[in-house]
Amino acid sequence: MSRVEALWERLVNAALRRDRTGESAGGGCPGEGRDIDDILRAADELQADDPVIARILCEHAYSLAQKLDPNSESVSVLQFRTGLMSVIKQRDEKREVETINRSQDINRLQGFYQRYREKNNVDTLKEEEKQLCESGAFTDELEQKTVERKRVFANLKVLEHVLEQVSKEIFEELKHANDSDAAMSHEDTVAYNIVPFDAPVTANATTAFCEVQAAVTALKYFPGLPKLPAEFPLPATRNADMLDFLHYIFGFQRDSVSNQREHIILLLSNEQSRLNIPGETEHKLDDAAVSNVFLKSLDNYIKWCDYLCIQPSWRNLEAISGEKKLLYLSLYFLIWGEAANIRFLPECLCYIFHHMVREMDEILRQQVARPAESCRPVDSCGSEDDVSFLDHVISPLYEVVSAEAFNNGNGRVPHSAWRNYDDFNEYFWSLQSFELGWPWRTSSSFFQKPRPRAKFELKPGREKHRGKTSFVEHRTFLHLYHSFHRLWIFLAMTFQALAIVAFNEKSLASRKTLREILSLGPTYVVMKFSKSVLDVFMMYGAYSTTRRLAVYRMFLRLIWFGLASVFISFLYVRALQEDSKPNSDSVMFTLYVIVIAIYGGVQFFFGVLMRIPACHNIANKCDGWTVVRFFKWMWRQERHYVGRGMYEKTSDFIKYLLFWLVVLSAKFSFAYFLQIEPLVSPTRMIVKHGNIPYYWHDFVSRSYKYEIGPSGYVISSTIIGNYNALTVASLWAPVASIYLLDIHIFYTLVSAFLGFFLGVRDRLGKGPYVALPFSQIRSLEEIHKQFKKFPGAFMRALHVPITNRFFFSYLHVFINSKVVDKKNRVEAAHFAPFWNQIIKCLREEDYITDFEMDLLLMPKNYGSRLVQWPLFLLSTKILLATEIAAESKSQEEIVKRIEKDAYMKYAVEEVYYSLERVLITTLEAEGKIWVDRIFRDIRTSITMRTIHLDFTLKKLSLVITRVTALLGVLKENETPENAAAVTKALQDLYDVMRLDILAVDMRGHYDAWNVITRASNEGRLFTKLKWPKDPEMKALVKRLYSLLTIKDSTAPHVPRNLEARRRLQFFTNSLFMDVPQPKPVHQMLSFSVFTPYCSEVVLYSMAELTKRNEDGISILFYLQKIYPDEWKNFLARIGKDENALEGDLHNERDILELRFWASYRGQTLARTVRGMMYYRKALMLQSYLERKAGTVTDEESTLYGNNPTDAEGFELSPEARAQADLKFTYVVTCQMYGRQKEDQKPEAADIALLMQRNEALRIAYIDVVDTLKEVKYHKEYYSKLVKADIDGKDKEIYSIRLPGDPKLGQGKAENLNHAIVFTRGNAVQTIDVNQDNYFEEALKMRNLLEEFDRDHGIRPPTILGVREHVFTGSVSSLASFMSNQETTFVTLGQRVLAKPLKIRMNYGHSDVFDRVFHITRGGISKASRVINASEDIFAGLNSTLRQGNITHHEYIQVGKGRDVGLNQIALFEGKVAGGNGEQVLSRDVYRLGQLLDFFRMMSFYFTTVGFYFCTMLTVLTLYIFLYGKAYLAFSRVGATIRERAILVNNTAHSAALSVQFLLQIGVFTAVPMILGFILEHGFLQAIVSFTAMQFQLCTVFFTFSLGTRAHYFGRTLLHGGASVCQQYQATRRGFVLKHIKFSENYRLYSRSHFVKGMEVILLLVVYLAYGNDEAGSVSYILLTVSSCFLAFSWLFAPYMFNPSGFERQKVVEDFKEWTKWLFYRGGGIGVEGAESWEAWWEEELSHIGTLSGRMVETILSLRFFIFQYGIVYKLNVHGSDTSFAVYGWSWAAFAVILVIFKVFAFIQKIAVSFRLVRRFIQGLALLVSLAGIIVAVVLTELSVQDIFASVLAFLPTGWGILSIACAWKPPIKRIGMWESVRSLARLYDAGMGMLIFLASAFLSLFPFVSTFKHV
Repeated sequence: MSRVEALWERLVNAALRRDRTGESAGGGCPGEGRDIDDILRAADELQADDPVIARILCEHAYSLAQKLDPNSESVSVLQFRTGLMSVIKQRDEKREVETINRSQDINRLQGFYQRYREKNNVDTLKEEEKQLCESGAFTDELEQKTVERKRVFANLKVLEHVLEQVSKEIFEELKHANDSDAAMSHEDTVAYNIVPFDAPVTANATTAFCEVQAAVTALKYFPGLPKLPAEFPLPATRNADMLDFLHYIFGFQRDSVSNQREHIILLLSNEQSRLNIPGETEHKLDDAAVSNVFLKSLDNYIKWCDYLCIQPSWRNLEAISGEKKLLYLSLYFLIWGEAANIRFLPECLCYIFHHMVREMDEILRQQVARPAESCRPVDSCGSEDDVSFLDHVISPLYEVVSAEAFNNGNGRVPHSAWRNYDDFNEYFWSLQSFELGWPWRTSSSFFQKPRPRAKFELKPGREKHRGKTSFVEHRTFLHLYHSFHRLWIFLAMTFQALAIVAFNEKSLASRKTLREILSLGPTYVVMKFSKSVLDVFMMYGAYSTTRRLAVYRMFLRLIWFGLASVFISFLYVRALQEDSKPNSDSVMFTLYVIVIAIYGGVQFFFGVLMRIPACHNIANKCDGWTVVRFFKWMWRQERHYVGRGMYEKTSDFIKYLLFWLVVLSAKFSFAYFLQIEPLVSPTRMIVKHGNIPYYWHDFVSRSYKYEIGPSGYVISSTIIGNYNALTVASLWAPVASIYLLDIHIFYTLVSAFLGFFLGVRDRLGKGPYVALPFSQIRSLEEIHKQFKKFPGAFMRALHVPITNRFFFSYLHVFINSKVVDKKNRVEAAHFAPFWNQIIKCLREEDYITDFEMDLLLMPKNYGSRLVQWPLFLLSTKILLATEIAAESKSQEEIVKRIEKDAYMKYAVEEVYYSLERVLITTLEAEGKIWVDRIFRDIRTSITMRTIHLDFTLKKLSLVITRVTALLGVLKENETPENAAAVTKALQDLYDVMRLDILAVDMRGHYDAWNVITRASNEGRLFTKLKWPKDPEMKALVKRLYSLLTIKDSTAPHVPRNLEARRRLQFFTNSLFMDVPQPKPVHQMLSFSVFTPYCSEVVLYSMAELTKRNEDGISILFYLQKIYPDEWKNFLARIGKDENALEGDLHNERDILELRFWASYRGQTLARTVRGMMYYRKALMLQSYLERKAGTVTDEESTLYGNNPTDAEGFELSPEARAQADLKFTYVVTCQMYGRQKEDQKPEAADIALLMQRNEALRIAYIDVVDTLKEVKYHKEYYSKLVKADIDGKDKEIYSIRLPGDPKLGQGKAENLNHAIVFTRGNAVQTIDVNQDNYFEEALKMRNLLEEFDRDHGIRPPTILGVREHVFTGSVSSLASFMSNQETTFVTLGQRVLAKPLKIRMNYGHSDVFDRVFHITRGGISKASRVINASEDIFAGLNSTLRQGNITHHEYIQVGKGRDVGLNQIALFEGKVAGGNGEQVLSRDVYRLGQLLDFFRMMSFYFTTVGFYFCTMLTVLTLYIFLYGKAYLAFSRVGATIRERAILVNNTAHSAALSVQFLLQIGVFTAVPMILGFILEHGFLQAIVSFTAMQFQLCTVFFTFSLGTRAHYFGRTLLHGGASVCQQYQATRRGFVLKHIKFSENYRLYSRSHFVKGMEVILLLVVYLAYGNDEAGSVSYILLTVSSCFLAFSWLFAPYMFNPSGFERQKVVEDFKEWTKWLFYRGGGIGVEGAESWEAWWEEELSHIGTLSGRMVETILSLRFFIFQYGIVYKLNVHGSDTSFAVYGWSWAAFAVILVIFKVFAFIQKIAVSFRLVRRFIQGLALLVSLAGIIVAVVLTELSVQDIFASVLAFLPTGWGILSIACAWKPPIKRIGMWESVRSLARLYDAGMGMLIFLASAFLSLFPFVSTFKHV
């Protein structure tokens, strides 16, 4: 390379570098610098084309460089100018042979411009690129074309720029060409989402649809609208419409208006298409479409007006014109679209809409439009510049909401101290809200902001604080009773009744029994009174804002039930007194009975009457009547806007009534016969034995009767018993606990069996066309067996109806099999393209090999004589048929044996017809005559039934061999060698047929055979060949060859991949389920998929995939081992050897494919996006085939006309793509995407890559911009929607300014809310990042959407539940446990919840929402901080309260991932349990608990918060047992009872303990799982799977999970869920490959499991030491076994399920790391819990922050003192003394121990210089202590046993003191004792950790333990 060229390249490259870094050439004006860079780049590229042009450009660049900065003395500027001029001169010197004529530069430049355009064929280049863009796939070809096009147009732009600068006179044709170029690239510069309203696009076909054009026309500016000002900006591509009018008068944002314009047009167009109105020349929107969308969208507003008894904004709905309806509709959606966080306040939006419509009506009366007063500042003076709906309507609301949200202390402040979203919204449920006026009266107390709370301040500031609205979320367990008081009253009264019956079993008909039964009356009214007291208490904090009428009602009910309690109790007591008198007339008793009968009768009558729907309707219509309203007002919950009409139709009520009758019958039978009745006799005996001795100082179970003398002094005292109350309580307490618990057990069992039978029924299929002899396709063999039924089932289930189809489905019964064959061919032809696309997707996903794909693909079956099935069904059938033909003695026998196997018959027929076609097509002249003659003779023989006589069938295998050889050559390309081989193969075939096979008499066809023989003798019989070159014929040859060669060892097992099998099994099985009939794509409901993304993995990088852990294992290595077949399939797909390693992939495309392959096997956003985009692909295929069929209405046309089933090129069809875009939208709301782009994180680049590969993918995110206002920088927040352009860069579609930071509440809900405005359609499916989808399931989406129009009760569905498949089950044993548990819940559980219980909720995954219903009612989740921690389920609660209906459907499924490591699982379950704890406090749960009928209320309770309460109660039951046993052991009452034979065989305790044990180990959880296994996989496989799970220690896992849920649920109810939510961060749900450190497990599980496990062990030790008199009883064995198992699971499960948990080297490293963490002396700000024990300990105490929390913790900690109290009276040192002084001396001993500990703790702080003194004092103290103990043992009765017993007593006492001190941390700190408390806590943690660690270390000594763990 010459020096000149080197300099030139260096200069250009420098310019390009400046272009990339954003610098300008020379540092001057950026615009001029950019021009220079572009000119230099163009000059370099055009050098080869024309050096003169390059010289002209360089000189122009130099002239621009001279103008950069004339006054600049910058060295860089001077160097740039000098270098550029030097290069130009040197380039000119090389051309010294030519003379430079600069006068012709302009002409040369103009001519070159035109030649350059013609040479590059710009127009054609653009058209080709458009076609490639329409394909939707970013291929190498597209990238190459894109680069070429960018280069050409960039050069054209530079040439034009230089021409303009050099000469101002540009030819007109040049200007015209330039305009044309600009127009062609205009599509790239004007962004649009789906429909290009503002862009002149020719490639997008969405605007060509009639319904879209009709919707656009309907929104046009109609004559009744005032004129817009002339200066109002409008795009040149369209005219003004009514949204422009609203934009102008209310000041909506331009992008928001554009967004809602498309939203409304798509809603209207989809509704129009649903009506299926024939096309008209004039595109007009039908009135029905307008009315349907209007009523659906404004339904909530109409109901709001009706509730408040106000007139809507219109007087008469029927009189409103279509234009007005569209105007109102547009206004509502514009309000909603710009409301930001206020969208969570749906009734507030109704209020705004109500007033803005009236304001708009005033403007409509004018001639010229003017801005609305409500959207302008007060001092605007008529200016139109400040008109802003956001600033003047939404921002005042947002500011007060955000002020309240900021005051919640990140969720740590009590809910009662701040207003959440619900409080603000419910303010608009009353007419009081109209005091806010319009425009806003911001001086109202509603807009009053609270005093900002100081950091770490938890006490609510009452200054300028407005109270809650309607409900206060006080943190207390009493919410469980408050919300579900009917259940607790029912259980309490039933328990009382059963106990009365049990105690009076021998005299049930007596008056005494009746009198006791009637005691239920006082019980009922007292419990109702307690509910009324709670009503008053729970409303504290909302009295100032609650309606006066509601407050009066509460106090009136309180007075009423208070008086009723007193009155009824008084009557009952007087009745008892009266009844005890002889000869009483029982007047009071009779009066009591009458009162109870009247009250109970009225309640029963109205309860039954209101079950009739007609009565419901009458009652609702009579709400205006004072009597009716008073009755409802007094006896039911306060009337609110939500919660009205909470009833189901009678038939549904009867179904779930019968369900609960079965459950309750089983529950009460168990309770009576196994719990209550066995305790009657022991209780009576214990009560009667008043002289039971207590071997401690007893305070409760004995009392004293004092005799007082005349002087007032006690003369004597007598001990009297109180019926041994605590002993009786210790017996009855566990029974009562199980009584409250076992109803959930029986619910689980009954629902599991019912779900099983419902699943069996659903899988049988319904309808007149389905008659399967099996319940479910569970295996590959069943797919093979039933495959021939799949096309018909597919046509009935998933295909739109074909005209005359039903005629053909019945006609064959009466005519013959020809019609059946025709129908089968039609069905197979329509089924084939869908089946083949499914198989291709499986190959693209690397689940099957290329060979398997060939076997599974189905021929098109278009125009064929018979149905052609996939090869895997027909393998070896020809070989078997050949053997049958050879063995059979007659044609009838041959036919009979072959027809036994339907697929063999198909194979024989196909080979016969295909071979004839191949030979006839291939051969010419005499050869064709020979083939024709042979097949004619065969047909004649078959007709005459002499085939076995005319042909030697025993040698038929020779023919097969020769034909196989022939086909083996024909399937190759034509070459001279292959042509010779074909001729030889044909000659061999001819010889075999002539000499070995043919036995027919040839004399009947002498002429033909003579010609054939002559040609054969002359060697020209097969010389004329027509090689099969047609693709269809080549495919036929290849298929025929495969039919003859595929062996049995491969095909019957295709596909081999288990996941591919599972998917095909589910899909084929679902074809026979009850599926709604689909509508054509253009008539189906439109929908969106919505995915929230925070910071999860988008796409694994190579660094992440290849990074090795401490064991040398990488993610990629792990994936290769667990998916070995998929790894080989991937390598084959990219053209690599199956033994290749990742290091062998050097091509960037292969590396990218590898990253995607790995990401598609994790829980990544890439996997989710790929799965969801299958919806678009499925719609494109369905639409393409439907449009291709066109107006075909007859099967003959389908078979023999143009092929309407050919799906080739469907992804390139503009119409199919446009139709899919109109029906499907996918929005991923990547909240952090803007920040990720700024920080240049790899996640941003990966998201951009996903957009590039999926053109329909839209990304919504929050963009934060710093703006300068009033000399200060302020943050502005924008909600943006972007897509990828053809260059792969972000193209901003919409940018909508927000009033402020959108994250005021729960992050996920807020993330969804900001982006929901970008969704489209009638429905929206919520999909999390850990989910997946499959193409075959996407085909069923339009069926699912039709469920919205099916009959599911008295209300249409608002949420459609969808089955989920957990795809992470194969990753690890823990993952399989979670997978099986989750699968059981999402199948059996939700199946029963939806029907018959009618109480299914939304569980936050794949459910499909009625989008319009929910966006007009607050959205698809709730977002208030902490209280809505489980934000997803609140969508279901809200939907149910607002008269929605939630269903469940199992014929469609989506994939879902679950956490795969124990720590991930524990954090997730802790979050869910904490979320349920917060639900207990919520108003939604309270209202549902109050307003649902009794049986639906029980269903709701036991499937939501009741499940977690019962889980907690399971653990508490064990504690109740153990502490009860400890009480009996300490007091020696248990031994006395046993000695006196009072409690010989405690059946009740054994039964209760058995239930608790079975619950604890998860048996009742296992029953639904087993039934699910049986249903899904068959009985044998279910047994095998469940047994394998036991060997994998699933019982340990379920017991551990029991403790997790119980801990977090209880802790949340006591202290709040903020800490739980903060602990659960995005776990990224990755693969668990690394070993978890001991200290990390200890930090996570110390308080939730380890402490409780140690307490259980301590109780067991006490029980075994002092209460082992029951060593042979069943209850003793169950108690010890179950308790030990629970403690073992809680203590060691984290290490058993920890990778390398028992490897010796890991154990040693863990110990070092744990001791370092434990004794690290540091804490405070900046130190995390993972670094220091002190920091962790402070974090663990942070949840205790309220007075009530401290008091509860103190009360709970008192249980630890019972150990010391009980054990000290068992010491030998005090003999038989039971005085209280013994206990007092024990505290003195404990104080001495604390002093010694304090001495040691204090001395540790002595300076290093006094180390010898410190050690001397420590040694002296230790020696003195030991000497004192020895002296006490020698001189007193103190024994060594007493020493160990004292340790057992003082350990829990110290822990109790420590727990109380931690609860009261602030006062302890103030008195200076906190350091001592911390030292004591460190000691306890060290001891507890050491005990756990020693057990793990001991197990690590045995290698077989680690080996067993890995098995």
